[in-house]
Amino acid sequence: MVVPRAYTSDLRAEQAARTRERVVRAAAEELADRGYERTTLARIAERAGVSLETVKAHGPKRALLLAAFELTFAGSEGKESLAARPEGRAVAATSDPEAFLDGLVDLVAAANARVSGLWSAFTSAARGDEAVAAELDALLERRRADLRASVDVLEAHGFHPYAPRDEAAESLSYLLGVEGYTHFVVGAGWSAARYRAWLRDAVVRLVAAPPGADVAT
Repeated sequence: MVVPRAYTSDLRAEQAARTRERVVRAAAEELADRGYERTTLARIAERAGVSLETVKAHGPKRALLLAAFELTFAGSEGKESLAARPEGRAVAATSDPEAFLDGLVDLVAAANARVSGLWSAFTSAARGDEAVAAELDALLERRRADLRASVDVLEAHGFHPYAPRDEAAESLSYLLGVEGYTHFVVGAGWSAARYRAWLRDAVVRLVAAPPGADVAT
C-alpha cells in the first residue's frame, strides 16, 4: 500500500513543478513583451493556459519577475551563478586558454540573449519597488563576486589582467553585462556572432592579455 501512495505523491510533485515552470515561463514572456507595469497576472494566466488562481498561488508579480529572471538567465530558479552550474563548470575546467575564453564568451552571450527583454522589466520595476530594488542590488553584488572569481580563473588559464583584481572585475562586469547585448544586438542590429566576436576582443583588449602576449609592466 505504501508504493502507490509514494507514486501518487511523486506524480503530484512532478505535475506541480511543470505547472510552476509553465507559469514562470509565461511570466517571462509577458514581462519581456509588455514590461513590468503593463504585465498583469491575468495575462500571465492566459498565456500559461492556467487559471488566475493558479498564477496567484505562484505570485505576486514581483516574485514572478524574480523567478522568471533566474529561470531565463540560468536555466532554473535559484541564486546559483552560471559559473556554478554544470555548463559553467565545464567551461572553467577547459585547459586550453583560447577554448576557455571562447566558452566564457559563448556562455555569457547566450545568457544575455535570453534575458535581454527581461532585464529592462527588472530595472524598471526596481525604480518603483523597494523590494525589487533590493533584489537587483543583491544580484549585482553577486555578479561582482562572480566576476572577481572569473578574473582569478582567467589568471589560472594564463591570462594577464591589466589592472588589480577588483578593477579588472568591474571592467569585466561592464563588458559582460546584458546592457552591451541590448545596445549592439537589439539597438544596433548586430548579429549574435558579431556581438560575441566584439565581446571576446574587448575582454582581451581591456581586461586581460592572452598567454604569450607582450604586456607592458
